[in-house]
Amino acid sequence: MFSIQPKHLVVLAAALAAALPAPALADDPAGGVVIDVKGAKRTLYPIAVPAAPDGDAASRELAQVAAFDLSVAGVFKVLDPAGFLADLRAEGLSIDPQKWKDVGAFGVVKYRATAGEVEFRLYEISKGTTAVLTKTYPRKGEVRPLAHRFCNEIVKYYTGEAGFFGSKIAFTAKGKTSSAIYAMDFDGKNAYAVSNNSSQNILPAWSPSGAQLAYTSFMRNNPDLYVAGAGGGRPTKLSSQRGMNTGAAWSPDGSKLALTLSKDGNPEIYVISAADGSVVRRLTNDKAIDTSPAWSPDGSQIAFVSDRNGGPQIFVVPAAGGAARQVSFNGTYNTTPTWSPKPGAHVLAYTTRDGGTYDIVTLDLDSKAMTRITQNEGSNEEPAFSPNGRAIAFARAGQGIFIANADGTGKAVKVWSGSATGVDWGPAPAP
Repeated sequence: MFSIQPKHLVVLAAALAAALPAPALADDPAGGVVIDVKGAKRTLYPIAVPAAPDGDAASRELAQVAAFDLSVAGVFKVLDPAGFLADLRAEGLSIDPQKWKDVGAFGVVKYRATAGEVEFRLYEISKGTTAVLTKTYPRKGEVRPLAHRFCNEIVKYYTGEAGFFGSKIAFTAKGKTSSAIYAMDFDGKNAYAVSNNSSQNILPAWSPSGAQLAYTSFMRNNPDLYVAGAGGGRPTKLSSQRGMNTGAAWSPDGSKLALTLSKDGNPEIYVISAADGSVVRRLTNDKAIDTSPAWSPDGSQIAFVSDRNGGPQIFVVPAAGGAARQVSFNGTYNTTPTWSPKPGAHVLAYTTRDGGTYDIVTLDLDSKAMTRITQNEGSNEEPAFSPNGRAIAFARAGQGIFIANADGTGKAVKVWSGSATGVDWGPAPAP
């Protein structure tokens, strides 16, 4: 059996009771630039997000949100406003292409907010003064969601991929005597409690629709599995087998969940019905500890953690049942696998301890290439991919939640401060 580390103690106590290449720039037949997200050239697209001159608080927020979104998209370099040469007041919603070319911008984002609407424009310097993308949204309530929506449009325009701005992250916020399930916007804003009891609540998992969260709670003294609406409220108990009901992962179609049950005396991976919690099948049968299941995007495989070959390592088993195979071989302690949702990719991210601390790595199951996401930056654990697979969120012990590029480039950005674990990134927002 593997030794129990303090950060994993609550889960194992219950048992006893990526790499994606950086973008390349290519010529567009229409005269502009497109971003080849499969290219090997490590070049980021320089884009400017100038603040509206004499803008109100909403206008300033629009600029801040757009600049942040594009900076963490994994394909853009957001230019420093201190170097801008353009007369923003004279330009208004238009641009002087030469002024932006002189500061190295390939693209420029402009916007105008009124009491009733927000208009956005995207310019490519190579295409002159005609905006290549224009969107106008009715203004009702916060302007943040509108900035997220337009930045998603920018990502899709340049890459063909859907953006992840406006999605949500769930996590366990750890307190002195209890822990609670929280959800927040991916950038750390608008955090709220999903669980509503003073017990230990751990390991949240988003449903594929984003409408529900499954999590384990000790509110009735046993680690039972509950499902609650994504907005919180009274949860429904789904699985209350004797012992462990932990680490749930939804099937891609939302009809089933994989989880660890210890009802027969040993922690094993099972599949249960999302409708009534009944057992559909048992996937593992080994004297070792099997835990932390994660469903592949196509529903054909489940990754999990087992110490059957010594220290904890990542294994993959067919979701319909069959023999499990070990896929992680670096170091002696690998846990918390999660799959990249990138179409055609067979990539896992997981927590590894192949040195003195815990770090996040990705592993391409086809090429066997491993990419480090963190190193020499504290103790990092429990990764979760963004809905498009281009970013990874994770918890850093004693500091909070960070997001980083899934290809290992750039620097991780903190989005939430506090003591957190059990990170899970929800599905893409509605267009």
